[in-house]
Amino acid sequence: MKAALAMCFVLLCPLYPYAQTAVIHLEVRGEHRPVNGAQVNIEGQTYKTDELGRVSITVVPGETDLAITAAGYVPQTASLSVAAGQEKTLLLELTKAEEEIIVTATRTDRRIEDQPMRVEVLDREEVEEKMMMTPGDIMMMLNEMGGLRVQVTSPSLGAASVRIQGMRGRYTRFLSDGLPLFGQQVGGLGLLQIPPMDLAHVEVIKGVSSALYGAGAMGGVVNLVSRRPSNKPVTEFLINQSSRGATDGVFFLAAPLKGNWSGSLLGGAHFQRQTDVNDDGWADLPGYSRGVVRPRLFWDDHKGKTLFVTGGFTFEDRDGGTVNNRVLPATGLAYREALESRNFDIGTVAQYLIADKYLVSGRFAMGRRMHRHVFGEITEHDKHATLFSEVTVRRTVGKHTVVGGVAFERDAYDPDDVPQFRYRHLTPGIFIQDDFDLKPWLSISASGRVDHHNLYGTFFSPRVSALFRAKNWSSRLSWGQGFFAPTPLTEETEAAGLTRLTIPQSLKAERGQSVSVDVTKVAGIASYTATFFDSRVSNPGEVDRSTYSLVNLSQPTRNVGIELLVTLRPKQYSVTGSYTYVQAREFEKGQRVDVPLTPRHNAGIVAVWEPEGKGRVGVEVYYTGTQRLEANPYRAESRPYIIIGFLAERRFGHLKAFINAEDLTGTRQTRWDPLLLSSRAIDGRWTVDAWAPLEGRTFNGGIRVSF
Repeated sequence: MKAALAMCFVLLCPLYPYAQTAVIHLEVRGEHRPVNGAQVNIEGQTYKTDELGRVSITVVPGETDLAITAAGYVPQTASLSVAAGQEKTLLLELTKAEEEIIVTATRTDRRIEDQPMRVEVLDREEVEEKMMMTPGDIMMMLNEMGGLRVQVTSPSLGAASVRIQGMRGRYTRFLSDGLPLFGQQVGGLGLLQIPPMDLAHVEVIKGVSSALYGAGAMGGVVNLVSRRPSNKPVTEFLINQSSRGATDGVFFLAAPLKGNWSGSLLGGAHFQRQTDVNDDGWADLPGYSRGVVRPRLFWDDHKGKTLFVTGGFTFEDRDGGTVNNRVLPATGLAYREALESRNFDIGTVAQYLIADKYLVSGRFAMGRRMHRHVFGEITEHDKHATLFSEVTVRRTVGKHTVVGGVAFERDAYDPDDVPQFRYRHLTPGIFIQDDFDLKPWLSISASGRVDHHNLYGTFFSPRVSALFRAKNWSSRLSWGQGFFAPTPLTEETEAAGLTRLTIPQSLKAERGQSVSVDVTKVAGIASYTATFFDSRVSNPGEVDRSTYSLVNLSQPTRNVGIELLVTLRPKQYSVTGSYTYVQAREFEKGQRVDVPLTPRHNAGIVAVWEPEGKGRVGVEVYYTGTQRLEANPYRAESRPYIIIGFLAERRFGHLKAFINAEDLTGTRQTRWDPLLLSSRAIDGRWTVDAWAPLEGRTFNGGIRVSF
């Protein structure tokens, strides 16, 4: 009997594993063709399809979840149930991605889904939507990205800055195709002079990014990526008119040229008449006239050698203050605030592949900006010159992509009328970055940079990021340190000028560090993301409004918060919901208080219906919570408010007609309080800060023609 049992054991044991497993025969196709190299993730293990788009996978019986990704296709998930010993065949048809986004701001040129560092992207479709709202600048486009807030810094001239996760606007580094064409510290008026028509997409890196781009990136990086010419010529014109007196005319041309050359040209003319919305004698919308010209040239031999050259010229005259010969009640005199600006820049990026292994890249940019600023009886002239150069070498070795390089920046400011604030910053630097894929479910990016500033010394800026993936889940963790070289150019001095400013003692370099953790889940047409962030700035520069002096605070500022993002994309529809909580705190007179003009709560919902080839209809609702105010005699805390907007576009062949409504609720600050002060502030200003819209309900519409 025992011998018989032993014989059965020997015979049946080899069959036991097969009784406890099942086999899935998967075939992946895209546009009815086999997809070679598609990655199939099951229980943390990754498999690849062959040239016929097929792969056979042994699995544990029961419910099995699959996640399939392939370059150029929309990721897809699937579930199926298999019994022990069963073999099942599954055919999956992938949907072609409208546009595969390659992120350039991180220097490794990887797909956004594969970046260990979290990069948020505003794609071309969203750029076009915001372009119909404000064709003359990028402020509306940035304001509606989660975690970004456009804060008006000068109600007299309409200047504004971009705050990332509550960080001051001066900490945000703006790039165009990876080049600092707009200078190291982009003022709010500079951002008002960038039209979005020639943008392909916008990349945003949040948190300390000095390891990538040095002193000016302590709050984050915004990279504006231009449209590349295709094989066919493109001609676009846009004309827009607003109910508040704004007129925009923009054109974009792109075409292949002789040989491997292609080029594009952007031109724009923008006008706004002075508008006194509440009839108090003060221009709530300053008048301006602006012209923009930007040509670009591209060369590509399709063998690893590329060249990109861009140049730009912008002129603008902006005028605010009292209108129609009205006078200020406090003085009986008219008050004029104005700015004349002339901006020139040129930049180039060249790449050369050596021995099919080393990609050598060179970047160069220089710019010059000249201003004449009028603050009533005071006139200030200045010149601002910047120069940037960088050389990098990149190589992929196994699972590693390594980038090393050297950089040099020069930032010179020459104010004719207040020469005590003249400065010249010289900053050479060296950096290295390694992106490596340890496992199919784990990728890491580690980078470090050493900069030597001629005034503030030597700084080491490290950053580490990790990407974790499992099924339809992904998570990123980032930590970084950096520095900021202070200057007298702040949000406050842009609004009030430098003549009255004092700096009682030498400024210190500001040091910052940040950490963020995010979790994303993709489930069919839905995507959910939660991001937790914490940043800290030591020796923060602060303008004391009571004395109009610039000093370093002795205590650090700290920003802690959470971002929530939900996206639904059923066919022809998209719905996006966002919520941001920011607790930004600083020390003032020995007490910890909220940073002014930083609401703790922001939320928004955007819904768009876009029937293919016909047009689009969109509705958006935004909520802004209370903000601490300073130098405001009317209130210490703002009121919360809601903004509702509507957009409709209809296609007629090559022509698109659009109409947009902003602030349908008619929310504006002057419905609650006056904008004007009863007496002039110590810094020379006649207005309080803008904490809510000033223009109120606005309609604009126009046509866009494409060939």
